[in-house]
Amino acid sequence: MQLLLQPFAPRYLALTLTLFLSVLFAILAYFAADWRAILIVPLAGFAALSLIGLRDITQTRHAILRNYPLLAHLRFIFEEIRPEMRQYFFEGEKDGRPFSRDQRAIVYQRAKSALDKRPFGTQYNVYEDSYEWLTHSMVPKDVSAESLRVLVGGPDCAQPYSASVLNISGMSFGALSPNAIRALNRGAELGNFAHTTGEGSVSRYHCENKGDLVWQIGSGYFGCRDEHGNFCPERFADTAALDQIKMIEVKLSQGAKPGHGGVLPAAKVSEEISEARGIPMGFDCISPAYHSAFSTPIELMLFLAELRRLSGGKPVGIKLCLGHPWEFLALVKAMLETGAPPDFIVIDGKEGGTGAAPLEFVDHIGMPLRDGLSFAHNALVGVGFRQRVKLGASGKIISGFDMARAMSLGADWCNSARGFMFAVGCIQAQACHTDKCPVGVTSQDPARWRAVVVPDKAERVRRFQDATVKALAELVGAAGLTHSQQLSAHHFYRRVSQREYITFSQLYPTLKNGELLDGTDDPRFREAWNMSRPDRFDQHPAG
Repeated sequence: MQLLLQPFAPRYLALTLTLFLSVLFAILAYFAADWRAILIVPLAGFAALSLIGLRDITQTRHAILRNYPLLAHLRFIFEEIRPEMRQYFFEGEKDGRPFSRDQRAIVYQRAKSALDKRPFGTQYNVYEDSYEWLTHSMVPKDVSAESLRVLVGGPDCAQPYSASVLNISGMSFGALSPNAIRALNRGAELGNFAHTTGEGSVSRYHCENKGDLVWQIGSGYFGCRDEHGNFCPERFADTAALDQIKMIEVKLSQGAKPGHGGVLPAAKVSEEISEARGIPMGFDCISPAYHSAFSTPIELMLFLAELRRLSGGKPVGIKLCLGHPWEFLALVKAMLETGAPPDFIVIDGKEGGTGAAPLEFVDHIGMPLRDGLSFAHNALVGVGFRQRVKLGASGKIISGFDMARAMSLGADWCNSARGFMFAVGCIQAQACHTDKCPVGVTSQDPARWRAVVVPDKAERVRRFQDATVKALAELVGAAGLTHSQQLSAHHFYRRVSQREYITFSQLYPTLKNGELLDGTDDPRFREAWNMSRPDRFDQHPAG
């Protein structure tokens, strides 16, 4: 009896009903010849649903479909549209992730030259733990946004570069679509700021509009490799000679996935990607987790010096997310021993973005930007190299306040990737890894990336950068300063309880100039400094 009643159980009722209606409409269509043309439509519909339900109940992959034929498909539908439902209907102005609606809106508004002011006061609870603010002066200054530039290049540079304080962070062609690269570079050219290529090298799309480039070189040495994947000095020199390339950046690690390599499957290596990266078609494109051109800190410093020579004296630096503190201090010791430090270091926070990475790496590997930036700044101060080596910062930089906060901890300039993606049209669909970006920013499908209209999006890129730098200039002036490089940790406060707040200088204490050389008692550096050696990256026991 229970078996006979089972088709009428609630979980099977949808399938039972579609089977019944299929049979009913089949009988009606058979006997009612005059109505057959009309009845065939519902018959086909219910027959198709019945076949789906029967397939559900017999398939072995999804348990929920076996127990709830037809009905369980609603779960998959709701799961598919869940991000959009949250974003458009339930998400608050401040609580979206990885970027809130308010953060996305400020980029869109500035990119479109729309009204970017806010009414009625802040929506933040200013008495909540972790709320932060910048202190202002009773004698504010008038600061020109055009004056906020930084000269990058030490005494060994024949071609130093005057960089804007806000530039485009590394995003490769392949990760971004052709039109997205075109729009970013055209925007950089219009606004006189720099566009970092990403480790995918300099593509034809980077070169169409002649915007300033920072050529990023990763462990795959794309654009400057030989047939075995090793660094090729001759190919590097040929590309580095391009006037459009203003700086060279060797990427040691990326914030969202430090210590992790990557593979671009052979099927995705198009003719254009093959041309840009200098790799053959028909083979997997591999980015190792480590570099083969050097194996010790000293070798890295010598490699950077060689790149500077081969490029004709252009600024050369490194980009990394902080990991083992003794390894970064080993780099600092190698700078001292060789007397040839990099011209700049870009610190990438673990909160930085990526097209695709394992969940464990995205969530739990790498040092956040503020901690890594403060550590690097203090390490350079501790050996007296801070004025010679410029610092860049990247990792969720969207607004003038984000920039000012990073600069208070040591950054000379900031890079933004996702901010400029929003300016190009990204809607945070988080489909970057699927090649189905709904607005064509990260897709290689021409039918999708044609949606990125280059002249319009390039103007948006320029306007976003311009408005954000102007916002920074207003903040700097409000603090009574004349340049962003005057911002320091004592200008920022963070609430630690309802009744207490402390300065960033208390959160991130600063070393004195040369303190590491004299011997520091600071627990953040003392043990790591003793463990580090310029001739090796791995841990060396103290003593």
